[in-house]
Amino acid sequence: MTDTMNLNRRSFLIGSAAAGGGLMLSLTLPFLASAEANAAEAAHGIPPEVNAWVVIRPDDTVVVRIARIDMGQGTLTGLAQMVAEELECDWAKVTTEYPTPGENVARKRIWGDFATVGSRGIRNSQDYVRKGGAAARMMLIQAAANEWKVPAAECVAANSVITHRPSGRKTSYGKVSDAAGKLEAPKEVPLKDPKDWKLIGKSVKRLDTLPKLTGKQIYGADLKLPGMLNATIKDCPVFGGKLTSFDAAKAEGMPGVKKVLRVGDSAIAVVADTWWHAKTALDAIAVVWDGGENAKVSSASIAEMLKEGLSAEQAFVNNEKGNAKAAIVGAAKKVEAVYSYPFLNHATMEPMNATALYTADRCEVWCPTQNAEQALAVTAEASGLPIAKCEVYRLNPGGGFGRRSFSDYVAQAVRIAKEMPGIPVKLLWTREEDMLHGRYHPIMQAKLTGGLDSAGNLSGLHIRLSGQSIFASVHAAALVNGMDVATFQGYWPKGEASLEYTIPNLLIDHAMRNTHVPPGFWRGVNINQNAIFLECFMDELAHAAGQDALAFRRKLMKGHPQSLAVLNAVAEKGGWGKPAPKGHYRGLAHFRGFGSYIAACVEISVKDGNKVKIHRIVGATDCGHAVNPAQIERQVAGSFVYGLSALFEEECTVKDGRMEQTNFDSYDSMRIAQMPKVEAIVLPSGGFWGGVGEPTICVAAPAVLNAFFAATGKRIRTFPLKNHGIELV
Repeated sequence: MTDTMNLNRRSFLIGSAAAGGGLMLSLTLPFLASAEANAAEAAHGIPPEVNAWVVIRPDDTVVVRIARIDMGQGTLTGLAQMVAEELECDWAKVTTEYPTPGENVARKRIWGDFATVGSRGIRNSQDYVRKGGAAARMMLIQAAANEWKVPAAECVAANSVITHRPSGRKTSYGKVSDAAGKLEAPKEVPLKDPKDWKLIGKSVKRLDTLPKLTGKQIYGADLKLPGMLNATIKDCPVFGGKLTSFDAAKAEGMPGVKKVLRVGDSAIAVVADTWWHAKTALDAIAVVWDGGENAKVSSASIAEMLKEGLSAEQAFVNNEKGNAKAAIVGAAKKVEAVYSYPFLNHATMEPMNATALYTADRCEVWCPTQNAEQALAVTAEASGLPIAKCEVYRLNPGGGFGRRSFSDYVAQAVRIAKEMPGIPVKLLWTREEDMLHGRYHPIMQAKLTGGLDSAGNLSGLHIRLSGQSIFASVHAAALVNGMDVATFQGYWPKGEASLEYTIPNLLIDHAMRNTHVPPGFWRGVNINQNAIFLECFMDELAHAAGQDALAFRRKLMKGHPQSLAVLNAVAEKGGWGKPAPKGHYRGLAHFRGFGSYIAACVEISVKDGNKVKIHRIVGATDCGHAVNPAQIERQVAGSFVYGLSALFEEECTVKDGRMEQTNFDSYDSMRIAQMPKVEAIVLPSGGFWGGVGEPTICVAAPAVLNAFFAATGKRIRTFPLKNHGIELV
């Protein structure tokens, strides 16, 4: 484990950036409470912790410390369930709090990784989180046994009560928590067998619902601090461009304006008493930008670059078996299609924001972030102070979807606050700034070529991807000999994002073609386009072979029983093979991503050839262990909203080097009335921990596209559908 004293700002920033990209660090996590931390808490009247994960108050309230952030996906409740399961506490008395990244660094990363990305909030912390609860239970039992002078083996805990079985004596967690926190942590921490779980696997109510309903929960945009000023910012609209000059004379005399300042090489900001005064003044400033060579780039020029990659000789090979090209040449029938997928913005309801307070020896930041450790590193970098003199306080985000795994807005806030020492300054982006300076879903094209033998069997498949690599932009160290393995999500030969078809001759490769548009981790990341490419093409192959789409897939999935199980589940519940209501048509899709197996069956109708009504979606997921099934069902439905909005409405286009979409009038989403009935099937087969928040997003779109073909005979291969005059009604 890295010594805090030797943790320089650069190495911490790199490590945090890697975590933001979804890479986990291998950690040995101690559960013993920090003596210094307990002493400090006691001095302020705060109950000392039993261990890093658990604080128990005298009234038996259990405070579970959560390292990951909750963006609405339910991670907070799920992690608390896992701690409480092993702790054997009274769930009705459980509450939560977020430790800070500064505390984590000072205590040698006792809470592990703070990044909430890649559907890893639960699955990559389940082991040490459960051990945290189990260790705390063992320490509480030992403290009671010590008080009674009996062997701990004679004591048992349940519902926050410890019982000495031979005598029947009882005590509560709150009465022994102080003594428990002074004990040495157990070296061996056994966990429950899943068959003995009482809380994990139950659809308990979320812990954060009430504060959201009452307005008690504070988001970053809501935050108010004494004496706080407000700021907003404009960065050069051309990515990589610079700020040449500006005339602030008019703005400086406007109401409430405190300062107009340059931020870095490319941005200008206004600080004022209110945000509206800051925005009004910023809009009044005449700014000259220099877009450089990037100002010549357009969607058309990017598309041409990607098109060239589809036939390029050089490409990174990720999955190869047999000789696909030869098999296709010798096939009885050849099928070929080219698909493309656009840039997408996260478009979180709450724009990027951060509040910073800078002094010569301390810098504090309050912000919604998916990667608090990275935000802390960026705070240190921007302030010029050591990490030990910086802190980040996490606020729940009003939407994340991967955008808040980046900390560019945090750096801006700190740089602005540095010009106003001693005064807290809240930076809030406009919606236009948020749309113009996202970290966009990577643009991609794909050429798929398949060969069918005389019996209609798939004898060879070649998938050529051409487009961006996220890691080439944000974390080049994650590349494998120059290849971005994440680009192939859902196509891997094995692992958590494996291809779930057995094809005798296979070639999947990627011609990397990076643009000046900054890519990012958009919910689901690369499974979004990869599922459309593959699952729509599978339907094309089935149609060319004259076979039922489900039967065609089943032949190729005999060696993939878990994927076949979810596909069969949606097909059965969706009525596949049975007559649909008059004018209704069905489509299927399945995929694997983030360790989970997912599938969907949709039922649609089409009026006038272009008005699509989605009547129902049956979605199934096998995530191994299902911590909170009700929350999983909500995540399935929520992911479909996001995926279908992209399919029908959303794209970001480039003109003169900048994005053309600047608000929701040009970047729309589906409405409540357009949302179909979602019937979620949770099929936890056990034995592994898969993701939930991101995997299911990818199967709704290809299922709808396949149903649209069934209804109209038209294949759509470029998106969004609005560009083809197709409407969601």
